[in-house]
Amino acid sequence: MNDSEDIVLKPIGTVRSPVKEVADDCWGYVLATIELDAKLFGPECSLGLEQYSHIEVVFLLNKIPADQIERGARHPRGRTDWPKMGIFAQRSKARPNRIGITVCRLESVDGLEIRVRELDAVDGTPVLDVKPYLKGFAPRGEVREPAWAGELMAGYFRKI
Repeated sequence: MNDSEDIVLKPIGTVRSPVKEVADDCWGYVLATIELDAKLFGPECSLGLEQYSHIEVVFLLNKIPADQIERGARHPRGRTDWPKMGIFAQRSKARPNRIGITVCRLESVDGLEIRVRELDAVDGTPVLDVKPYLKGFAPRGEVREPAWAGELMAGYFRKI
């Protein structure tokens, strides 16, 4: 691949969620369904997935307008009491390629329907990939993060 070629990703499914609009702190206990595309997959594609407690979901933040994409630095959530951080030092939804990745609790698998909790993607979000979460891929050693990140996450998964 050379620099002039575009990368083309095709969604493998769609999120069905009670959350209809882009939001910040409402993902606790949200039960969503990932509907895999029956034109691309048969029900065997999820065989064995139910053996895992969590999955990683890769999705396209398609409701973020292109003119809101951040390429520099900003205060997370516009809070000037938090330090200005580069886009790659935060998990903003206004990412350059609008890609979201979330580890979710797997509730059930039924062929092309995967039910999860705490997926921070709104109804209709295109799903790019689903992977089982393996402890072996978790960080090794101490995890370090700035204090403002802990403050941000304190309410992120609050119950709606």
